[in-house]
Amino acid sequence: QVQLVESGGGLVQAGGSLRLSCAASARTSSRYVQGWFRQAPGKEREFVAAVTWSGRTTKYADSVKGRFTISRDDAKVTVFLQMASLKPEDTAVYYCAVDSKNTALIFTTTRDYDYWGQGTQVTVSS
Repeated sequence: QVQLVESGGGLVQAGGSLRLSCAASARTSSRYVQGWFRQAPGKEREFVAAVTWSGRTTKYADSVKGRFTISRDDAKVTVFLQMASLKPEDTAVYYCAVDSKNTALIFTTTRDYDYWGQGTQVTVSS
């Protein structure tokens, strides 16, 4: 069982930056891939970024490459999503997710992730 709590969303102007955090609580023996998805109004939830348990491998959606950076702390409790050069089209509810079946392979579809946070709103004004 993994519980996820996101924080850091808010309102920012285009070109600005935000950092999202996702704190995970799980059994100490748990190992997993952790990532971020987002869902804009009227659209399907889409993959944004993910990081392996070791932190050595990351994957990004093409739409955020070069602007967003995912990382995890040394304690492997919190995953961060640093978002820069934000655009109005980045506006969405951002969800933290865990794929408890993998530690080193990153998948990008929602069905591969079995634990989800409650979501945090990111709004980018033009």
